This record gives sequence, structure tokens and C-alpha cells, in this order.
Amino acid sequence: MRAPRIVLVGAGKPEDFTVGRARTVAGTAVRFLRRRQVRRAAIWLHSGLDPLPQAAAIIEGATLAQFDTGVYKTHDDRPADLDQLVVVEPDPAREEGARAGADRGRVLGEATNLARRLANEPANRLGPVELASAAQQLAGNFGLECDVLDERRIAELGMGAIVGVAQGSDRPPRVIVLRYRTESSVPPIGLVGKAVMFDSGGISIKPAEHMHEMKMDMSGGAAVLGAMQAIAQLKPRVEVIGVIAATENLISGHAMRPGDVIATLSGKTVEVLNTDAEGRLILADAITYARRLGAERLVDIATLTGAIVVALGHAATGVFGRPHDWVELVRRAAEVAGERTWLMPLFDEYREQLRSGIADIANVGGRPGGAGVGATFLAEFVEPGMPWAHLDIAGTAWTEKDLPYLAKGPTGVGVRTLAHFAFQAAAVTADERR
Repeated sequence: MRAPRIVLVGAGKPEDFTVGRARTVAGTAVRFLRRRQVRRAAIWLHSGLDPLPQAAAIIEGATLAQFDTGVYKTHDDRPADLDQLVVVEPDPAREEGARAGADRGRVLGEATNLARRLANEPANRLGPVELASAAQQLAGNFGLECDVLDERRIAELGMGAIVGVAQGSDRPPRVIVLRYRTESSVPPIGLVGKAVMFDSGGISIKPAEHMHEMKMDMSGGAAVLGAMQAIAQLKPRVEVIGVIAATENLISGHAMRPGDVIATLSGKTVEVLNTDAEGRLILADAITYARRLGAERLVDIATLTGAIVVALGHAATGVFGRPHDWVELVRRAAEVAGERTWLMPLFDEYREQLRSGIADIANVGGRPGGAGVGATFLAEFVEPGMPWAHLDIAGTAWTEKDLPYLAKGPTGVGVRTLAHFAFQAAAVTADERR
């Protein structure tokens, strides 16, 4: 070998070496090399694994390992970026699969890093207007259609929930619509993301400790942006409509108050018992709008509840929805993406907790079953019979410690799941129609 240095990475027992382990090994190696200012490296594919998903995972891991949260540091001792990573496949019969996998891994890794970069931005530099501008630029670069609703159009359409959450901030809200079109007879998919650019909790203010991290409360919206970038490049045979509700949740003399009643785009009224349960409010309007735009199947993604962190910790994303087959399709996509999920219930009792004496529904229902109650609130705005899944990423959108291929900070969770999901949904529907 002509390589002057060889890096050995412990990968566990040979029988436990999987595609997921390949992602971790590649990311671990790249983070190690970056700290030592190495700029070129090669990784040899394992002969016992399919070259396509293996190469994809390796490039994903390496790309994710390139992300650096310290973008505003002024010193020059930041880790070096890897300029070149070669994936080595010695078997000519496997070369085509390895090449296709490497291309896919690059697309998914870069899209995930886009979401991480947005979630990492401080709120004074990235507000709803700036997020909308980023979406417009993305659409121009990757051939997507883009429509941005400003505060006037939001109000004229009757999106009272978004107006209510946004009214405490001097920065106006935006609703961002990205559309990927393709020739397909299968029903369009709607991807709906929560993008609260900063969440103080409103009048129901959050504790000061860790409030600075609430710049990441837009991680669901960032995941939809990243997924739409990947979908535009990977080109699944299904139309995808991305809808992102972007606002801030702040405190002022104009802020929404506990006890206020707001009218949503769906026509339903909501009694606001807690202004810190704002994500479900803006998602209610965004879900309704996605349906009006033609989405016949829905997935929403949001840092929705602290309760999901209590239930699952930071180990998994909570998944809710109906029917079971649709939810399982999302979970299978997450498994392919290497993003752990856990199925959560939607019990009828949760709806009872949301009863209001003055409006159609309250926005909170007490502490018991908080994650399920939040998901049940969203279900009220999904038409009966419509396939729908809800991803609560409050515990997985941010990591408090360095992981093998992820630096401390935003994880970009959901991007790869949603991208894989678009392919799976298209394939399953096509099979059913045949």
C-alpha cells in the first residue's frame, strides 16, 4: 500500500458489523483525521456487505463528521475539512453499486448537514424571513417550486393559530411551501415541519436554564428543508409538498395570553391554556394548508413535547399516527436511515384531556401522557381516513455530547428518514395499484 498512514478503528465483532456500524466507523475515523489536519483518506469496503448501502452509509458518516458547530469562533485552530475521501471497492462486479451508494450518501449527508447548519444558527441571525430566503435559494438551486406566504397572506387565509403565536414578536411569520413534482399517479405526500425560530414559551415562560438552546425549536422545519433538497436530487416517483410554519414565540404587550381563544385555518377553535404549547398550534394550520395544496398523505415532524424526552430520553424519536401500515412505513424508512424510532399510542383518553368549556379543543391536557396528548391535538386537524404520521424529535434533534460521527449540537434527525420514506411510499403505493 502506498498510503503513508493507516487508521484502525475498532468495529466490534465481525458478526455484528452492519451498514449502521459502517456509518459509525467512517464518521469516527473522519472526526479523528480532521483533528489532525488530515485532508485526504480512503476507506476500503467490507466484502461481506452489499456495496450500495454500505458505501452510502460510509459517505453519510464521513459527511456528517465534517460538520462543525463553531462557525462564529474567530481563532484558526478549528479542525480541517477532509478534501478527498476515496471509497475503495476492489471487485469490478461491485463497483457500480459502490459508486451509486457513494453518490446517495453524499446527497443525504449534505442535506442533513443543511438542517444542522440551520438549527445551529442563533435566532438573532436566522428568523422566519431569513429561513424563507434560504428556502427560496434552495428551490432555485435544486429545481423545486417555492411559495412563501407573508404575514398578510397568512392572516387573509385565516391561519389564526400562526398569527396568534407570532403576535408576540416584532419579526413577522412565514409559511414556506416547497414542491417537488414528477410524473406519477400515486397520491402526493405532504411533509409538514415546525419552525419556531426561538421559543421563550411566551407568557407561560420557560425556565432560564437551557433556554438558549431554544434556537433549535425549528429543527422540524429544518428537517423538511433538508429532506426536500435530498428528494430533489434523488428523484423518487411521487409528488412531495413540504410546508413549514416559521415564527418566533416571544413575550410582549402583543403576545398571546393563556385563556385566549383562536380560530384555526380548519375552522376549529382552540382555547390556549399554555402559550408554551405553541408548536402544535402552528402545525394545526400547516397541516390544514398542506391538505388544501393537494397532499393526500401526511408526515409532520416537530420538537413538540418535553414529555417525549421523559418517555424515551434521547435514544429515539417518538412516532404516532394512523393507520398502522402507514406508520410502519415511516418506521421502516427510519430504520434504513439509521435513525431509531419508537411507536407511541394515541389512546381515546388523550382526547378527553383536551376538552375545553369555551372552544372546540384546548391546546394542553395536563402532564399525564403529554407526548400522546400533543399528538392527539394534531390528529384533530387531520381528516378521518387520511394516512398521517407524527415524529416528535424533541429528544433527538440535539445532542449534549459528541457522538462518533456527530459533534455536540444539532443532529439533523429526520432528514434521511423523510428522504427514504418518499421512496418507500412511492414503491408501496405503486405495488398496491398493480
